Amino acid sequence: MNLTQMRQVLESRGIHLTKSLGQNFLHDTNQLRRIVELAEVGPNDRILEIGPGLGPLTEALLETGAEVLAIEKDGRLLDPLRERLGRHPRLTLEHADALQTVTERRNWGGWKLVANLPYSVASPILVELALAEQPPERLVATLQWEVARRLMAREGTDDYGVLTLLVQLRFLPVTLLRVPANCFFPAPDVESGCLRLDRRETDLLAPELHASFVGIVKRAFSQRRKMMIKLLRADWDGAVLERAMAATGLAVTTRAEAVSLEQFGRLTERLAATLDR
Repeated sequence: MNLTQMRQVLESRGIHLTKSLGQNFLHDTNQLRRIVELAEVGPNDRILEIGPGLGPLTEALLETGAEVLAIEKDGRLLDPLRERLGRHPRLTLEHADALQTVTERRNWGGWKLVANLPYSVASPILVELALAEQPPERLVATLQWEVARRLMAREGTDDYGVLTLLVQLRFLPVTLLRVPANCFFPAPDVESGCLRLDRRETDLLAPELHASFVGIVKRAFSQRRKMMIKLLRADWDGAVLERAMAATGLAVTTRAEAVSLEQFGRLTERLAATLDR
């Protein structure tokens, strides 16, 4: 589906795209091909697509022979989607809130996310998938460049923060490609990029400690210019914190932005161990 066809469908049905839903439809054929290639989609893959819009990426995914579950929140788009692709035997089209779906469904083992994510909900969707009981094996998402940089970030940089850590706990960032604004309709006001993250072969932290990790990271970054220990004292005894930080190789003056993912993991293990005594 090219831009002209996309405009015709929307105009013929009187559909005006909604900014609150983050609707910026990717239509450029070359970019769609790059995304499918980046995800390494094949005939045996199960693909989760969130926000298919009018289905140009859906169509490109189906052409590989993959099985596609496409979740669309905007009911106005369902009829044109069904008319174009609804009879495809390897497509399941759901009218649902994708954030609610991924929050409630916790087993995505063996799946890949490949999506032009609605910008308004991209971050929470990626966090929910990353922290699922069984996360997907790969995340390939087109999203705001600013958010993509945060997902790729390392400690000690301005982009490093809560989103970085919650997603990278289970996923390794692989690559990030720019996607020009004129490849979307309507063109977004922000820069965009397509990001690939692959699930880690070995988990950095036991699943039963994930909730503690999330709590520690969120508290540590609640005021990122403050020393981390002062913030964590809201939840942990000061002496316990000092011993745990020392054992992790962290000075008591350390700020969260300087603490690596691995150090946050070890700190979580140290603090959790004190609760078992």
